Amino acid sequence: MLKFLLFCLLLVLCWPLALLALVLYPLVWLILLPFRLIGIVVGGTFELVGALFMLPVRLLREV
Repeated sequence: MLKFLLFCLLLVLCWPLALLALVLYPLVWLILLPFRLIGIVVGGTFELVGALFMLPVRLLREV
């Protein structure tokens, strides 16, 4: 809701800039999408490596 109100304020103050932002927002989102996916993959990899290091501790704790 806040983003919409800021967009409305920008539309009132400077409508060409608001229309440019409206057109460029999906393009910027598409450009940044691969970086977001890489971040998810790297985070998952770190969690997997951490789980592999903690596996012997978990197995010894249950015995």
